[in-house]
Amino acid sequence: MSELRDLIEYIGKSLVDLPEDVKANEIIGEQTTVIELKVDKSDLGKVIGKQGRTARALRTILNAASTKLKKRSVLEIIE
Repeated sequence: MSELRDLIEYIGKSLVDLPEDVKANEIIGEQTTVIELKVDKSDLGKVIGKQGRTARALRTILNAASTKLKKRSVLEIIE
């Protein structure tokens, strides 16, 4: 289990109305790790936020945590 994946999944579940539909998946590449956050269609707006502010905040948190672990990761939000 990855700490980054768990972190994003935890935050995602805290933001939405249907936390049981939130899944975070981790795809590990050679240099970059991609974290996919999958949420229910009705919760997509809550995770993205107005003008993408919430999504940007999630990416900032992920970036800070990745830097601490000396890794590089990106966040993809999918429905």
